[in-house]
Amino acid sequence: MSFFQNIEPLYVLCGVLVGGIVGMTGVGGGSLMTPILILLFGINPTVAVGTDLLYASITKSGGALVHGFHRNIEWRVVGLLAMGSVPATALTVLALYLLQINSDATRHLITNVLGFALLFTAFSLLFRKPLMRWYAQRMPDLNPWLVRHMTIIVGATLGVLVSLSSVGAGAVGVTALVMLYPKMEARRIVGSDIAHAVPLTLVAGLGHSMLGTIDWHIFKSLLVGSIPAIIIASIVSARASDTAVRVSLAIVLLLVVARFWFF
Repeated sequence: MSFFQNIEPLYVLCGVLVGGIVGMTGVGGGSLMTPILILLFGINPTVAVGTDLLYASITKSGGALVHGFHRNIEWRVVGLLAMGSVPATALTVLALYLLQINSDATRHLITNVLGFALLFTAFSLLFRKPLMRWYAQRMPDLNPWLVRHMTIIVGATLGVLVSLSSVGAGAVGVTALVMLYPKMEARRIVGSDIAHAVPLTLVAGLGHSMLGTIDWHIFKSLLVGSIPAIIIASIVSARASDTAVRVSLAIVLLLVVARFWFF
């Protein structure tokens, strides 16, 4: 019973909203939750990033279990991504420690990376389909050796980006996978991306916990809402179109970027 003491309803509601979107589309975790914590609740950016990372690792585990049950995960691809992301994440957390996580310079770095990551995520959501059509018409089949090494590089890039901002594992990861594996079914790309996000955000979240940037009270409240939401949405996602959700999310992210940089 002690786990459910001091649960904040507003944080629970945020968990339901974000968990549902992640389960439906595979994107929107850090790109929504971190700005919500910073802009609506006034949480310190370093704490918002750290709390969201550890929360995301548990939340996405629920989604990964559902996608795994439905055989929507390409484990070979997940392994290649993790080969790049886990070491890159560990090195990024070490760099944050050496830079002193609570310094003004580090907070400024995290805020700027967060803004760029949100902008990149928004454009990935808005232009994924036309980009894929252009890519399919002009790019020949990639060499399997090149695809393997590019997948590892994508994982390493996500490791750095997500560790600094908690953003990018979904939209950026999905877009990269679509380009590298154009013949893979959409639901398997989403499932594989969610499965890879689990070790990525877990390593990053544990690293941030050692740096002292986790708000455990907020963390607990978010989980209460997000775990059931992502499980239900993951079950529904095989039958639902995510176009409207992606476009709406992209517009919201652009407004958040404008709020970060111009207001």
